[in-house]
Amino acid sequence: MEIPPTDQEAFHQLSYYTLSHKDPSFIHQLIIDTFAAQHADETSKKIYAVFALAGLYLHNERGFTGREVQLAHTRLAKHKENLPIFTLPTKRGIMTVHDVMKTKAGKERDAAIEKWSASTWEALTEIHQEVETWLRSQNEI
Repeated sequence: MEIPPTDQEAFHQLSYYTLSHKDPSFIHQLIIDTFAAQHADETSKKIYAVFALAGLYLHNERGFTGREVQLAHTRLAKHKENLPIFTLPTKRGIMTVHDVMKTKAGKERDAAIEKWSASTWEALTEIHQEVETWLRSQNEI
């Protein structure tokens, strides 16, 4: 009987797929932020959750590509000493990295990554406004 991969192992497998992706939109950034938003906890560095939430907001609400989110992270990192603390809900989306990995590589998997990102962001509805307010204060939107 095969032992299923852990979340981290599945994330590494998906990372291999997205890092070898030829699309210049840099879909890899979406999986980084989605996975981090689902796995951040009280032991995580503050930057882990804050940047994940910023990335999910910028992609799902503003239509940023992964590359554009990556560039926003670079700008935000210049002022990381004043990061906010967001209280994350327990439930953070119905999809997981495992669901994405079950899809066929290519357009199906890319669509699953988008769905995973959207599902996770939707589950965080109660902090949407806080994330948006912080990004406005940083002149990112």
